[in-house]
Amino acid sequence: MTAVRMTGGPLPPLRALRYLALGDSYTIGEGVEPAGRWPVQLAHALRAEGVMLGDPKIVAATGWTTDELAAALDAFDASAITGQTPAGPDPSSDWDFVSLLIGVNDQYRGRGLDAYRAGFAGLLARAIGYARGRADRVLVLSIPDWGVTPFALREGRDGAQVARELDACNASAREACGRHGVAFVDVTATSRELGAAPGMLADDGLHPSAAMYAAWVRLALPVARGLLS
Repeated sequence: MTAVRMTGGPLPPLRALRYLALGDSYTIGEGVEPAGRWPVQLAHALRAEGVMLGDPKIVAATGWTTDELAAALDAFDASAITGQTPAGPDPSSDWDFVSLLIGVNDQYRGRGLDAYRAGFAGLLARAIGYARGRADRVLVLSIPDWGVTPFALREGRDGAQVARELDACNASAREACGRHGVAFVDVTATSRELGAAPGMLADDGLHPSAAMYAAWVRLALPVARGLLS
């Protein structure tokens, strides 16, 4: 019997998958603790199921529109290229998973569907680029419906009009994701069903609470698990 000669040293430790989350107030979690943000909850839920996904690097701010997120990413990319310490994603880094949720502020400011469509298309392409060209490692969430919230009532907004405009934006985003093979998760119906329920909103009566984000994560979890399996 011939002995098998083993070569090489021990296997290196497994590296946690790197997660980049892009968006606006819904991604940064306006009004909730960091642990309550939906990307953070999603990473924790995936780890509980054995997926080695690290906590997300979040590039988002309350109030950002598609063009403002794009401008922020331009600045972050330029910082990395010039050798400065980047405040955001380093384009030379390998991101294993990227999420994108953007557009509510485009609708809120009355930018129009064509402007949103163009802005979203550019950001979707960038998200795929950050994922090293792997569209199957990008996850997009639909824009929730803020028109059902007490904030919208206080502002005198027409909830039916808000719903129509958001539905148009989400249909456009879903279609773009379909063309590029990107997973799209609809959280809008849940936001409409639970958006005025006790405990589902932050103190401002507009942004979701950690409990609402948990409901979104339950929808996103099986999809994300499939992308990362």
